[in-house]
Amino acid sequence: MINSRKIAFFGMLFLSFGAEAQWKDLFNGKDLKGWIRRNGEAEYKIENQTIVGVSRQNTANSFLCTEQLYGDFVLELEAKIDVGLNSGIQIRSIADPSIMNGRVHGYQVEIDTSPRAWSGGIFDESRDGWLYPLSLNPQGQKAFRNGQWNKYHIEAIGNTIKTWVNGVPCTNLLDSQTAKGIIALQVHKIKTAAQEGLTVQWRNIRIATENLKDVVWKGGQEAPEINYLPNQLSESEIRKGWRLLWDGKTSTGWTIANGKSFPKEGWLMEDGVLKVLGSKKDSVRKGGDIQTAQEFSDFELELDFKLGTGANSGVKYFVADDPKRKEGTGLGPEFQLLDDKEHPDAKAGVNGNRTTASLYDLMTSENLSEGTKDKRMNPPGKWNKLRIVSRNGHVEHWLNNLKAIEYDRYSQIFRNLVAKSKYVTYPNFAQANAGHILLQDHGNEVHFRSIKIREF
Repeated sequence: MINSRKIAFFGMLFLSFGAEAQWKDLFNGKDLKGWIRRNGEAEYKIENQTIVGVSRQNTANSFLCTEQLYGDFVLELEAKIDVGLNSGIQIRSIADPSIMNGRVHGYQVEIDTSPRAWSGGIFDESRDGWLYPLSLNPQGQKAFRNGQWNKYHIEAIGNTIKTWVNGVPCTNLLDSQTAKGIIALQVHKIKTAAQEGLTVQWRNIRIATENLKDVVWKGGQEAPEINYLPNQLSESEIRKGWRLLWDGKTSTGWTIANGKSFPKEGWLMEDGVLKVLGSKKDSVRKGGDIQTAQEFSDFELELDFKLGTGANSGVKYFVADDPKRKEGTGLGPEFQLLDDKEHPDAKAGVNGNRTTASLYDLMTSENLSEGTKDKRMNPPGKWNKLRIVSRNGHVEHWLNNLKAIEYDRYSQIFRNLVAKSKYVTYPNFAQANAGHILLQDHGNEVHFRSIKIREF
């Protein structure tokens, strides 16, 4: 007689085993079945069960792409690259012939041999540039080993992308631009003959797409979270004290600068975006600057901004109400927002101290995170991320997660800068213990969203 309880037990046991995550090899070690080369003409060959990409002059970035699309997954592989070459692993990327003539674009997990050491970071190929440089994660910068095999563990689940290199957390990104796409292996274009023939290699490429709880890694929070979800706070941000300064819909918490109510003209709240409409200074549509109803002292502020062509604006802080100033204007240190290529103010001031991310008319912004003058700013029509950190007089400007400025507003150096600027006639400029945060209406169209703050 058959024991029904035993049948039920073994049936449940079978189902539990059947529900485990199943790894699938994306590369069979013999040929490139399931893959297709796109865009550039770099060579991809197979040696010792390894895909070898070989750099070639006079060709664009090359991508060896999966034919299949992937949504939620955990991807693992090993990578090794010659010093002097750059590469990456595309995930959830797009290669649609109707978009940019089939140019592969989207999330790329970096393979980087340069001294900046950003391997494991997220670059948005041919779209929005660096989403997660490792300038915010010094421990992650130490993970990659030049000239050796490196293990990548990549988790793309929902709107979260996390990466590990050699077991070290590198990226903790929230972004919802692309939920599904190809996986691709990049051979970056080269600039010199000396780079001809350099190689990047990949092996042991496998993916899991179901029952991912079995293969996701614990932790990852050691990598600082970067959140690009419009007007949304993550659970981690809420725990750390972040709150939205703009609710994405109404003018609650904001007034016209040096005034009591919100402007009736010049500003528009639409589709989760706070817009300066753009008008000439004598137009009735010019609403004037707006500011927070609350004042802030030690804080970290983040927001996304998007400029119109030729636009000029700014974010001011430590702004004090002043009955001597007209309504709609405010005075304070300013994180300059400018179309540096088209607006003439970029060439005014001293040595570029009126360009984007500069401390307006006082200090010139640079890319301090990489030690260059390339600020990696996205052009008009694309979103950029701004961060201002103020703590005990020490202030930092960050643009797209790269440090651009730092100064001490209580220092003699700062006072000397003020003495040589347009602010020389204002006693105690930027010395207030606390002040409003202000968004400037300079008569040009500018968009803001995801305005959030935490206080120290």
